[in-house]
Amino acid sequence: MADEDPQLPTDTIPIRLGEGFDAARLAEYLKGKLPGAEGPLVVQQFAGGHANLTYLLRFGTGPSAVEFVLRRPPLGPVAASAHDMGREYRALLGLHRGFPLAPRPFFYCDDPSVVGSPFFVMERRHGVVVRGVIPERFGGGRDPVANRKLAQVVIDTLAQFHSVDPASVGLGDLGKPAGFLGRQVAGWAERFERSKTADLPLADELARWLLDNLPPSPEPTLLHNDWRLDNLAVAQEDPGCCVAVYDWDMCTRGDPLADLGTLLALWSDPGEVPAGTNPMPTQSPGFLSRAGATTRYHEQTGRDVSTVPYYLVFGTFKMAVVLQQIFFRYQRGQTKDSRFAGLGSAAEGLFQLAAARRP
Repeated sequence: MADEDPQLPTDTIPIRLGEGFDAARLAEYLKGKLPGAEGPLVVQQFAGGHANLTYLLRFGTGPSAVEFVLRRPPLGPVAASAHDMGREYRALLGLHRGFPLAPRPFFYCDDPSVVGSPFFVMERRHGVVVRGVIPERFGGGRDPVANRKLAQVVIDTLAQFHSVDPASVGLGDLGKPAGFLGRQVAGWAERFERSKTADLPLADELARWLLDNLPPSPEPTLLHNDWRLDNLAVAQEDPGCCVAVYDWDMCTRGDPLADLGTLLALWSDPGEVPAGTNPMPTQSPGFLSRAGATTRYHEQTGRDVSTVPYYLVFGTFKMAVVLQQIFFRYQRGQTKDSRFAGLGSAAEGLFQLAAARRP
């Protein structure tokens, strides 16, 4: 059995019910397309994340085994623009050359008969992904020095990414930066309308407020569009050293403060109710405050951050809509993951938080 193999990594789980595919068919399809993909294939699933599904492909056994990562969209009907594997693959083709923290992509397949959807395969990066709890290897949340390093690395790596010249990595024509923020707000409001399971007047009011109070955007940069601590991996012995950034399916060009707002939406100060279903451990001693994180971004980039409170509201609103979309699919039986049963009430709580965060 795969889960009995002592060589398997500990950051994966057996494939969740209903989220598997024919591993033998995949192995046959990938022969000759990936370096070293000749031995017997074992597939495990990475447990984190609520949207795209990510799997570890392990060819062979023992020290000679080679590993890759497969990415595919979530199950059920989804917004193609938000889960476009071809877009993510093309973005990574350029990014990994000019922004080495982006994993190298190897192969893209648009044939849904192989695993049930389009997918791509990229390199496996080894590091520590910090989710809601700081692991014991970094002090378990009790080491203020390690905690400060985690806070700084997520901001500094974002600043580093925003400094990449899109044209230099072949992404100078990615997206449509002009009018980006207005389209984003309108688009997320429309996504909420399509995924409603109950009337939420507050969400409608927030959408109007966001459209009525659009700030002027700074010069466009490359955007990740889901920047957060658990989309980074840090070195196993140094929480201040980023070794990889993941989840590039929404990468585009546009307003860089949208990335900062997405991040800060999950950034709760001591005494606040943590935001989201998997909040960052930002209340740990030594972690930067939300204001401190904003200041550090300004120091790293020189950008005016006076309008960041608006982007904080937008980031919180967007996070609520994401949860509502997932709950919509769950309620209709399009995905069976029991983790999603409470996301409707979680989304409602985030709409309330977004309203409370309005300046």
